Amino acid sequence: MDVAIAAVAATQQTLVTVDQLRTLGLSSSTISRRAATGRLHRRYRGVYSLIPTNLLTAQGHYLAAVLACGPGAVLSHRSAAALHGLRNSARANIDVTVPARSAREQPGIDVHRSTTLTEKDVTVVENIPVTTIARTQLDLAEVIPRRALERAYDQADAAGTFNLRALEDQLERNPTRPAARIVRELLAEHYVGSTLTRSELEERVVVHCRRAGLPTPAVNELLVLPDGGPPIRVDFLFRAARVALETDGYRTHRTRRQFELDRENDMRLTACAYVPVRTTWLQIERRTQIVIARLTQIIRARPAPA
Repeated sequence: MDVAIAAVAATQQTLVTVDQLRTLGLSSSTISRRAATGRLHRRYRGVYSLIPTNLLTAQGHYLAAVLACGPGAVLSHRSAAALHGLRNSARANIDVTVPARSAREQPGIDVHRSTTLTEKDVTVVENIPVTTIARTQLDLAEVIPRRALERAYDQADAAGTFNLRALEDQLERNPTRPAARIVRELLAEHYVGSTLTRSELEERVVVHCRRAGLPTPAVNELLVLPDGGPPIRVDFLFRAARVALETDGYRTHRTRRQFELDRENDMRLTACAYVPVRTTWLQIERRTQIVIARLTQIIRARPAPA
């Protein structure tokens, strides 16, 4: 019996359901005794692990939540985005989508009911049933802020997993969902991949620029100047205003070589009618409002593009 249980659990992140245990021949009382003696560890109602639940991987917790919600349940929304690598999630609760009228409420699981989820919307990652990337991108629109959604799309584009046709298919099949309106507006206003940020500090700059009414800068942009020199990697480029914001870190910009290169790049930018603006990560972190206020003055003082 132990070998049979282990064989099932080996394909399920060390997990096994009560229904599976009963299929193997265990009675409810036997399952209870095994749990009482530490041979099974309860994760959710109807779902057990062969190892202590605090030793489960993130994938193990995801699959446990899916199994706990019954047939047809799939990982979705923020949890699916984390599994697909679209964005991290530090939430304690796990998102699971179930077919309409399915009802297995469990503590620690955010259950989403759907009447439009089909086999076309489901894939398997790490042996976990999960919504496809396109369906996940649609679902995210209803549970995270607009800027976070853009960032998730940019991340997918950088990873080579953004599929516009698949996302448009989701919009066509879910036209009345609030998420569809949000995604359509995002696609109309945001060039996917243009504002991918590498850190929370970069993200802070983008968010504060928007709050100040500034145009959204291109992030980590490779700028080719007409002087024939090598391209310049600009931290934040306000292309219409021709303003290049550089956020220098002490560790990477204190070397003699970088010091000289920074000055050369500034001269090249100025000669090509760009305004180079330098600040530091420490100033961005501790004096954000002052930096953004000065940046706003610089950009608004620039002549309108012809």
